[in-house]
Amino acid sequence: MTARLVLWDVDLTLIDARSIGVDWYRRVLSEVTGVHLQHVPDMAGKTELAITGEVLAAHDIDAAADTVAAMFAALTAVVLADRDALSLRGSAMPGAAQALAALAEVPGVVQSLVTGNLPEVAFHKLDAFGLHRHVDFDIGGFGAESLHRHDLISAAVAKAAAKHDAEFAPESVIVVGDTPRDVAGALHHGAIAVGVASGRSDERELRAAGAHVVLPDLTDTDAVLKAVAG
Repeated sequence: MTARLVLWDVDLTLIDARSIGVDWYRRVLSEVTGVHLQHVPDMAGKTELAITGEVLAAHDIDAAADTVAAMFAALTAVVLADRDALSLRGSAMPGAAQALAALAEVPGVVQSLVTGNLPEVAFHKLDAFGLHRHVDFDIGGFGAESLHRHDLISAAVAKAAAKHDAEFAPESVIVVGDTPRDVAGALHHGAIAVGVASGRSDERELRAAGAHVVLPDLTDTDAVLKAVAG
């Protein structure tokens, strides 16, 4: 099989932690700025850099580099402190563990992430549910790298190529996510977009966004393998 790079989204694709994210931002904003969270932006498919900027702007706080860095550091610390609570309040998405394990057995497949999360946050989220084992965190695209999700895909591909001394052509890159932004990022790079209707976007919306393949969820492992194999 030709080498393939599978780049997973995290939230509502591999795990469900939507009940916790707003609470984390409430605590982080208060700790760093002393301001109580009043406005929560739409976070779906956005990078942490974009979300943090929007949160600060909504509260009339300048998104200076040192403030953003302090927000990121506080967020990482809060998620680590909530590691055990995360495993109780959140959940792995159905079929996620089986899909990751099955792809790990396919020759030539490399698995990593393209996620709006910071790398440490992504690790803690997956580790809480035992989903980290088959994911290479060294080569992912993460939310501190750009305001724009498509930049994360380019970053992940470049890291993977350098680490594996191999060229991953756009058609050998598969982006798996639950939002139209995931799909748009994949299409911008020329990658294969696999939409998973396990989040707030249904199958119709993901197809309309241009997804090459749309899955209702990850419970059909054979369907996941077929989507990655092209």
